[in-house]
Amino acid sequence: MLVYTNGFYTRASLAIFTVYLSLLKTPFSILLLALWLSPVLLVSQIPKNKPGTGLSIAKAVAPIVLDGKLDETTWTNASVATNFYMNYPVDSLPPTFQSEARVSFDDHFLYISFVCYDDSKPDIVQSLRRDIDWSNNDNIGIYLDPFNDYTNGFFFTITPYGVQSEGIISAGGQDGDGSFSNSWDNKWYSHTTRYSDKWVAEIAIPFKSFRYNHNVKDWNVTFLRNDVKRNQISSWIATPIQFVPASFAYSGKLHWETSAPHAGANISVIPYIAGNASQNIEKNESVSVDRAIGVDAKIAVSPSLNLDLTINPDFSNVEVDQQVINLTRFEFQFPERRQFFLENSDLFSTPGFPDTRPFFTRRIGLVLDSTNNARPVAIQYGARLSGKVGKNWRVGVLNMRTEERGSLGLPAQMYSMAIIQRQIFSRSNIDLFIVDKQSLDLGNYQRKKFYQKDLVKIVGNDTVLNKYNRVIGADFNLITKSNKWSGDLYYHQSIDDFHSSENYSTGLFLGYNTRPLNIFLANNYVGRNYVAETGFVPGLDVYPGYMSGFARVQGNFYPKQSPIATTNLGAEINYTFSPSIFENYFKGDFGKLTDRTITIDYNANFLNTSSFGISASRVFQKLPEDFNPLFPRGKTSYRTGNQFEWTEFNVQYNSNTRKVLNYSAESTLGQFYSGTRQSYRATISYRYQPYGSVALTTDYNVLQLGEPYGSTEFLLIRPRLDLTFTSKVFFTSVLQFNTRFDSYNLNARLQWRFRPASDFFVVYNHVESKFPADARTNVQALVIKFTYWLNL
Repeated sequence: MLVYTNGFYTRASLAIFTVYLSLLKTPFSILLLALWLSPVLLVSQIPKNKPGTGLSIAKAVAPIVLDGKLDETTWTNASVATNFYMNYPVDSLPPTFQSEARVSFDDHFLYISFVCYDDSKPDIVQSLRRDIDWSNNDNIGIYLDPFNDYTNGFFFTITPYGVQSEGIISAGGQDGDGSFSNSWDNKWYSHTTRYSDKWVAEIAIPFKSFRYNHNVKDWNVTFLRNDVKRNQISSWIATPIQFVPASFAYSGKLHWETSAPHAGANISVIPYIAGNASQNIEKNESVSVDRAIGVDAKIAVSPSLNLDLTINPDFSNVEVDQQVINLTRFEFQFPERRQFFLENSDLFSTPGFPDTRPFFTRRIGLVLDSTNNARPVAIQYGARLSGKVGKNWRVGVLNMRTEERGSLGLPAQMYSMAIIQRQIFSRSNIDLFIVDKQSLDLGNYQRKKFYQKDLVKIVGNDTVLNKYNRVIGADFNLITKSNKWSGDLYYHQSIDDFHSSENYSTGLFLGYNTRPLNIFLANNYVGRNYVAETGFVPGLDVYPGYMSGFARVQGNFYPKQSPIATTNLGAEINYTFSPSIFENYFKGDFGKLTDRTITIDYNANFLNTSSFGISASRVFQKLPEDFNPLFPRGKTSYRTGNQFEWTEFNVQYNSNTRKVLNYSAESTLGQFYSGTRQSYRATISYRYQPYGSVALTTDYNVLQLGEPYGSTEFLLIRPRLDLTFTSKVFFTSVLQFNTRFDSYNLNARLQWRFRPASDFFVVYNHVESKFPADARTNVQALVIKFTYWLNL
């Protein structure tokens, strides 16, 4: 087995033997030199697989047994994907240990086998739980674009312990973690076997488990291995270090000698039954028992177009949000974790910028309370049609209805979105969409006591109800074939009963990405009357119309003969002008500057997986509305028009994640409005491999703003316990204690995956909050839920 340590080995060997040869100058010396350098010369001769490299897939000649032996004739005769090359920590060398991948199929399954050469060092895996944290676990996987559009696809990965993870890929995989979501869940099979010099994995993925175009003869594909114990990431297609090695810009071609089989009738039904015992301790109520039944269905209209249906969905088994101490004036965006909303989610979330999304699925079936925690609103039913139509078209249509929740100020509501996307050039696309939110039965709802703020408008002494809110728009998304250039241009306009002018949002983004240099520029405008009730536009809760943007320049460096793998130095400016009127831009009137942050930062990633970062920021704010950073503790707010400028510093460090005991720490210190701020965040984690881990996260903030604004301390403590008794039985417990709102939240979840994609859950929740004082909460609930996946 060829072993290569680093580039220093080559240079040191050459230097030593050059001196040696000059001294002796004998044939024997030359022979010794050749023997010594032969591994290095062999390394340098390993060819790099370039994008577009082909790999043929042939039909299995006999049944394949998933046993980790690879002794079937099909595997013996299969084409082999090998000559993996490192992407990190360097991109000029093959990995210490090579990998091999083979593919085959029959009428029902896509088969993949991996051979991962290795030594006897213990593998690094966090637990036996499905859907691993990719970066912290040894694993290998296939990354597949079965539409050959360089845009969307699927990944399936596996660890040496046989732990599965699957997910969806969006934006061609170019956006790093943002392009890969492992929340998508589906049914597939695998087996791994450990040998003294390698580990072997066999995978069988039902064609019914993913969407594909069976008429396309070439699928984009790559294979990616994360060797955590050596901190090496390698892929079948050699990928420059500045790019994501699983992006489709750096993929090969899976060539079908015959067409991929048609999946045929593909209907899956996932019914559930749940029992819920809850008690309102604050009101001294007795235990109440509820029962619920519901069903999800997946219907393949075609191999690349899917219809999802849900009736009375239940999300009680979804992991709770991780609370944060938000000291900004803006709403914090929590991720979507509910299964129904995840497949093809990139299609529905494409329009706009991250902070000007016209459609945000967490607006459906969830509403924020006074402590910024999401409270559920029952969804009665929903449907979603999404996928590929033809070679260059994608479509998405979604419709859902929620029930009335008068205690939260919510009538029954209907949410809809339709989008059509056309691919142009090699990887770019344009889309047209409409989002509609309809409030139902408002004639009766007028007599209710509570109102949700975005449903009403006060006109004189009358309350006028907004019956509907719609957003229409178009986007152009630029992604070049080489990933060097990216961009986004959009125009959106809202429609409702209240507004007819300044009701639009528009923006432009351009990114340039090379090995030594990254440049990003963006600017967007949001009119004062633009309303996206189903979207995520936090700026509109603060500004009466605004123009904002940012510019960032970053230099990247790759030291040699250093413990540092990569390092970068960046400078960034963020700004906001408000109120801002788009028509006045051409007159040089951008409105008044309300926010500006100038930051200089330095970051380093070390060969041992640790990382370090430091930054300094100069912040300017002129408040467009009253604001109390100490809410709900502070009694006095800063007033509209108050102006502040301060400097703050941030430093963070993440330790070697390969150690069973590891930690991360971050601190922000400096001025803060009229006073000072000290923030300390840390997480310490201990891993008992492979059966689980225990972690403790703390976030401690000391805010001293002077009189009359006051001072306070906020503390968030979050211990977490993860146990994996087997590869099918998991237990998670998360306790969150937040002094800001005097809140306590315990979520404990036991999961038994007794069959692929079929689960039994026992979930306990206890939520206690003393804020607001006139509506204290102390509720506990026990949920037992059973789901079963049926293929019809």
